[in-house]
Formats: sequence, C-alpha cells, structure tokens
Amino acid sequence: MNDLLTAVRAGAHREVPALVLGLDRAGRRAALAGLKELRKEARGWEWQRQDKIRKALQVAGAGCHTGAAGCAGWIGGRDLRGWSRSPYPLILAALGDRDPAWLGDLARRLAAKSLDSEADFTFISELARMAGCPVPATDSLVEGWAERISTARWHARSGRVPLTGVLRSDPHVTVLAPRLFEMAELPAQVGWYESADSADHWPAALSTLAAEGVLDRSQLVERCVTRLVRGGKPGDQRFFLTLLQQLGLTEDEEGSRLHDWTVLAADGISVVASHAQDVLGRLDARGELSVRELAEVSGSVLFRPEKKLVRAQLMLLGKALGRDTTTAGELLPVVAEAFGNEDIALQERALKLIARHLPAAGEALREELSLAAAQLGPLHRDTVTALFGAVGGEAPAEGPYEELLPPAPVLSRLDPAPRTVAELVEEVAAQLKSRSWQPATPGASAAASGISGFERALDGLVRLARTDRAELTEALQEALAGVWSVEDGIERQPEPAYMTTAYALALVVGSFLGRISGEAVAEGKRRWTGTGTCAHAALNGVLLARAWEAAGDVRTDRVPFLLATPTWHTGSLDPAELVGRLRTYRRFGAPPGPADFAQALLRVCRSGEEGVAEAAADLGTPEGDRLAAWIRAGEPVASVLRHGLTSDRPSAGNWWRRSASGARKVLLATRERPLIQEEFPRSFHWLGRPHVPDSRDCYHWGAEQCPHWAATLPEDGETLAAWLMPDLLRTADEGPRGGAWVLPSLVETGGGAGVAMHLALAYGLGARHPEDRISAVDALLVLAARDRLDTALLGRELAVLVDHELLKVVRLADSARTAAATGAYRTVLGVLAAALPTLLAYEKAPRGLGDLLAVAAECAERCGTEEIEPIAGLAATAGRKGTSQTVRQAARLLAAFPTASPSVPEVAHEQQNTTENRR
Repeated sequence: MNDLLTAVRAGAHREVPALVLGLDRAGRRAALAGLKELRKEARGWEWQRQDKIRKALQVAGAGCHTGAAGCAGWIGGRDLRGWSRSPYPLILAALGDRDPAWLGDLARRLAAKSLDSEADFTFISELARMAGCPVPATDSLVEGWAERISTARWHARSGRVPLTGVLRSDPHVTVLAPRLFEMAELPAQVGWYESADSADHWPAALSTLAAEGVLDRSQLVERCVTRLVRGGKPGDQRFFLTLLQQLGLTEDEEGSRLHDWTVLAADGISVVASHAQDVLGRLDARGELSVRELAEVSGSVLFRPEKKLVRAQLMLLGKALGRDTTTAGELLPVVAEAFGNEDIALQERALKLIARHLPAAGEALREELSLAAAQLGPLHRDTVTALFGAVGGEAPAEGPYEELLPPAPVLSRLDPAPRTVAELVEEVAAQLKSRSWQPATPGASAAASGISGFERALDGLVRLARTDRAELTEALQEALAGVWSVEDGIERQPEPAYMTTAYALALVVGSFLGRISGEAVAEGKRRWTGTGTCAHAALNGVLLARAWEAAGDVRTDRVPFLLATPTWHTGSLDPAELVGRLRTYRRFGAPPGPADFAQALLRVCRSGEEGVAEAAADLGTPEGDRLAAWIRAGEPVASVLRHGLTSDRPSAGNWWRRSASGARKVLLATRERPLIQEEFPRSFHWLGRPHVPDSRDCYHWGAEQCPHWAATLPEDGETLAAWLMPDLLRTADEGPRGGAWVLPSLVETGGGAGVAMHLALAYGLGARHPEDRISAVDALLVLAARDRLDTALLGRELAVLVDHELLKVVRLADSARTAAATGAYRTVLGVLAAALPTLLAYEKAPRGLGDLLAVAAECAERCGTEEIEPIAGLAATAGRKGTSQTVRQAARLLAAFPTASPSVPEVAHEQQNTTENRR
C-alpha cells in the first residue's frame, strides 16, 4: 500500500496497475482511504503539480474501488480528467482481475455519465467486450461513437475509404445508429455535412446500409418521420429530412402516414413543411386525400408566414376545386383564410380563386365569404364590392383610435446595503460564484444584470469592514473558500478590457482579506489614469478606479459608507440624498474618496432645483460647493454634435467620417468639457475630452457587455449613446451578436433624447440578429411610452443608414412588424412615413421595401392617416407598371389616405363567363 501511494505521489502512473493487482481486498480499501486524502489535498495545489499526479491517481483509485458505483464515480471525476491522453489502458489493466458481471455494471454506469469523447467510448466499449455484453446505448456513448467514426473517417481518407465503408465495418453500427433518432440533439459530427446531394455524408451512408440490409430500412423510415413530427433544432430536422428523401418512400409508405404529413405541413420548419406539402399534393393527385382532410390541412398551412407555402397551398386548393366544383362549399371558406395574410399578392390570389368558383356557391356560402372579405383593406374594396355588393352592411361606429404602448418604466428604489454580516456574505458569495464574470445577457437592463446587487454589496463591504471586521473576515473566508479570485488575489494590474462588476467586487474582497497587499492597492490607485483610447476602456476605468479606492477603504476606517451608491435601479442618485451623505461625512470628519465623489456627481440628477443646490452650498465644504455648482450648471457631461457641425475642430467633425477604412460609417462626435479635466480625478479625464469617432476597430468590441456602463452615466444617455455608437454600427453592418443589448438601458437614462439616442435606436432596428432587433423594439416602445420618441427624427436617421448601406430594409421591416404587432401602429407609421420618401426615390427599389410598405399599410389601415403628411413618391411608386410587392403595397398604403384614388386591379370580371371560369 505504501509503495502504491509513493508511486502515485511521484506520478509514476505506469507502475500503478501492477501495484494495485498485488494488493488484496483489504489492502485496496486501506489504500483507497489514502488516495482520497491525497485527492483532497491535491485540489489546493497549483495546476502543474496536480497534473503530474492526475493519471496515477485516477488509475490507482479506479483499481482500489471494490464497488462498481464508486469506481465509476472516481473515473468520471472532473478533477482527474486532464487535457493529455487518458490513462484508460492502464485502468483496464488495473481491473484485469474483476468479474465480468462487475465490469458490465461499471460499463453501464460510466455510459450513463456525461463522458462523450472518443477515448471514453473506446474505454467503455472495451469494458463491454471484457464483460461479454453489448455496449450500453446511452446518449453520451453515441456521441463518443460518432466522434470515433469521424476520426476513423479522417484517418482513412488517405486510403479513400468513404463514410459508408467506415460505418459498414464498425461492429456497433446496428446498435448505436438507431439511437441517433432518439437523442435530444444529434452529435455535431453527424448533423454537419457540406451538401445534401453529397454521397459521402451520414444520411447517404445510412440509406446505403439500409439498402444493403445492414440496417432495418422500415425502422429508419418510421423513426425519421417520428423524429420530424417531434421537432427539434432546424439542423437536426434537415438531417432527418435528407435521410428520409434518400430512403425514397414508396406510394404505400406515403399513404400510410397521411396524419404525419398533415402535422408536418402545419407545424414543421419551412423545408420540412414544403416536403410534406409535396407529398400531400401527390396523395391528392392519386385520390388518397379526402376533401375534408385537404380542408383541414389547408386551414393550418394558410396561417403560416412563409409565402411560398401559402402560395403552393392555394394552388393545390385551386386544382381540387377545378376537378370537382361541388367541393366549393368545403374549400372556399378555407381559401378565404388567406385574406388574413399580410401579403397583398396572396390576398389577390385567394380573391381571384373565390371569384372563379363563386357561381357554384350557394347563398349561405356567399354570405360567409362576404363577411371574410370584409377584413380586406381599402385596396380591394372595389373588387370585393363588385363581387358581393356592400360588404358587412353598415359599419359599426368606432371610437377614436387609441395607441397601445407598454407602461412607462417606473423607477425602483435600491434596497439599503446589507446590515448584517450574514446577509452581506450571502450576496457577495452569490455574485463571485455566479456567471456575473461573464458578459451580461443581451437586452438585460441594469437592474436585471446585477448592477444593483453589486452597488449594495460594495457599499455593505465598506460599512461592515468598519463596524464588524473580525466577524466579516471569518465569514468571508469560509464562504469564499476555493474562489480563485479571492484565494489567489489579483497578482497584477487588472486590464480594463476585462473589467466587470464581479471582478471589481473580488478586488475589494481580496484586499479586505489580505490577499492583495497594501502596496498593490496603492499602486493600483496611482497607476490607472483612464487614458484609454475608446469609451469601453474609459467606462471600465471608472469602475476600476472606484474598485481600487474601495479596496483601500476596507483596509481602514476612513469612510463610513460610499457616496456614489445609486438611489434608483438605473444608477441615478437623488441629489438631496447625496447632500445628506455629505453632511454625515462632515460630521464624521471623513474626507470623500475622489473617485467615489466623482462617480456620485456623474450619477446625480441635475434637475437644476435651487433648493437642493443651496442645501449643498450650506454644507460649507469643497464637495458641497462642487455639488451645488454641478446641479446649477445642469450641463451634460459631453454635448453631442448634431448633423453638419464642422467647426471647432477637433471636437467637431463631419457627421460621418470618410476614410480609406470605412467611408460609410455614420457616427457622432462629442464636445470637450474642461470642467471634467480640471476638477475630476485622472481616471475620469477621458470623459471630458473632445471625441471624434474613429473608423479603426476597437479590440474591446464584442469582448464584454457591461451593465455598469449605463449606470456610470445614468443622466447622460445621449452622450453614452454617441460613445457606444460604433458597437451598434457593427451590429447592423458586420453583424456581431448581442451589440444592441445596451439600448433598453439607454432609453431609461436621464437627459435628453436627441440625435444620438435616435441614431443608436436606428442601428438597433436594423441589426443582423433577431434578438438584437427585439432589444431595439423594446427600447423603441419604452421611449415612446415615456413620450421621448421623435418619430420623424428616427425615420430620417433610418433613411440615412439605408442610404449609406449600413441598414438592410428587410431587417427594418421585421423590426417594424414586431413593433406594430404590439399595438403601436401610430408610432410605427410615424417612423416609416419619415423614412419612406428616401427609400421610394431610389431608381431600383431596395430588397424588403415591399415588406416595409406592407407594415406601413397595415398601420395606416388600423390607426388612420389623419395626422400623417402625404408621403412623397408613394403615388408614383403605386402607379408603376407591374405587379411587384412594392407596387402593390404602395397602392395599398396610398388607398389608406382619404384623398387617394389608386388604380385597383380588377378581378370581378372573371365571374362573367362561368364556363371559362370553370375551365
């Protein structure tokens, strides 16, 4: 036993199997106790020292366990699994004297764990071979098998062995391949392939093996269809669809799964629904689809947003009606469901189909169709009247239109800092052990992202470090044992690029517990000057300066609490509350920390209230005088330059900077604020300098999403929007994910909402990723609910971005549609009415303009156009030749204006010749 422990401590893993096999059952149990103590001890070692003994410890522990459950737990321990090659052959050797039933039990237990590498699969499959049992077909084992197949395929490429050959020669394919259909998600190696038409990918290989009889073809067909009906990730759905198409279903196999095709056509992803729709078309042509079944599936498909699917379903209905006019009673009401589609071309197609077969309809059916046609907009009103007469009788009297907007956000007051050691330690531990080290969730507000918790914890540390030092020290040491940021301390100066609130909190806690020396704290307070070249470094630098200052405060009894702790969840600070805190400081004789007081000034509400300013001046302290002057001035930290200002360089600049690296970038500059550089600490000086946006990339972009940015300048949203504009530009232009996360927080900030805020919002509405556009829509609705939205200004900014090819119209249409769906029709129409004249003036209509016009037309039909000026270029676009979506939707929007008289395409005349209509 002692020899075994000595070998493990020396890292001699190759000697371990023989030493284990030389021990009896009692010796192994005794050795296991020593191994467990060594494992516990090693957890506190440096990683290099841990890595030295990891293999030997894993082999020895596995060999000394007498129970399969304990052995499986030891082998699967994450702290025993390194980056180097796994010692599984040595473990197999150490287990060479075990009973086959015991080995089979171990294989099953390991397969149930999340061990999904190729090495894990090889180890478990070898255990199963030694036990004489089949491999356990668990998800993790299938993933490891897929990785092994992928590796074998790459190694075999030099010999030109295709995937089919690799699978054909694999002894586990008949057991594990069917399990692919039961997994929640396909392994990455299986689901990825370059082309669906390739002969060397998993679907083609599986279908070939099914044709050869290696796999059961009928079982694969059944499982494919079942998996498609069950749903899942789009990539997985395409895989199973490709396999199903490769298998080539017979007519009998298609007909026996009629219910599955109807479900897939109604609810499957687009490509799957299209395939199901094709199968249903073939069934209908063969007479295997009843009229009732066709009507039921059509009712679902016509509600889908994909125009291609709706168009194809209308064609299928038209064929059925053409074959048998007696089906009009069941199918025409289904056709009328397409009247609710936003695409005007599909509405017209459905209207034409009804007009063609209306003579076969009875009086009751005509009345039903007439009521359905009443939902069509003004563009179709003449045609509907020609078909049915006066639609719906007298229109009911309607009240004035009321805009539906979300309630304006209400400021929520921060809870007081924790008053007891237990409460404070719980909050600190929760933040330092959570994912707050990671970027904030896109779209999360300051409160939701943890800025409130951070500020309360930071203030609580300063307070209780003064009053309960001994108890707090003991509690923090116990609660934060093993947290690397606290145990190891901060060895070098933190980089602002990676600064987060959790990092700042760890720095303060580390200083309090003595993990960071006083010299390091003093050096940190001295070194950081905030001279970063971008807003990200500057805003992070403010947080870092506050952290170093608080790290010094918790080592002494210098201050009773922090001045900059916000009053509200946005980060704003009530000026009267700050006056009260300064009064307490004066009573204690405590000098305010420069960074803490500077941050407090940036957060204070500059309402210009003379009473609060007088109370601050009456304090008779330098800080009171500065606060009074700050409130009375009521100026932003940095003024944003509006369009066209080109004087006072370098603070001014062209609206967009034209350079060799980026002539299309539309950014805003900010003016100099000398007061910041004269009276604030050096770490704040960047905020007061003039800034012209640079076309060069900033390496902070995409690195962090920091909720403390908005809370650093909670009363200067306009300034902050100008500084963070490059992030939003890239979100719309180059398309990194999560760039619009800041918009909901920006619109909750104080100050004015001018050109910067609206330009930032415009970028967000045109973001590449849907989640970013959702964040922008949320911000738009909040800004409108707070009566701070200038719809004309936002529309002009959108037009400018489209003009500079920084915003795609199709993405803007999606954002506008989402906003309108909430009930904000007048708001959306006001924005689009200001943007459309520029877009309509293009000689070639941009992609998505028809969709944008469709949203505008729907808004106009719902809220009216009484408050909207005529849109320049709309009549000319509506009068163009052709039936494109742009022309049709322009005519629809024009028809919503009271004085408009658009040319409406006629379809009613098709009713005149019954014989021609039926043919």
